[in-house]
Amino acid sequence: MEILQVILQVVLGITSLLLTLLILLHKGRGGGLSDMFGGGTTSNLGASGVAERNLNRFTVILGLVWVSCIIVLGLITKFQAGV
Repeated sequence: MEILQVILQVVLGITSLLLTLLILLHKGRGGGLSDMFGGGTTSNLGASGVAERNLNRFTVILGLVWVSCIIVLGLITKFQAGV
């Protein structure tokens, strides 16, 4: 059980970093922090529609993996404490 816990912690760390990078790659929608740092200017140099949709898909899938790792780690911790 400890091996599974270590593997899940490593996967959680990697997915956390990748999720942060993928979220930062998203194009700003106007307003908020993206405007504060110069993201408010509209440009045609951004991602195309297909690339943006694929980025959204990868972000959602990685987010689901991240959440499931947290849930499984929480369940492992809960049931180990009861033993």
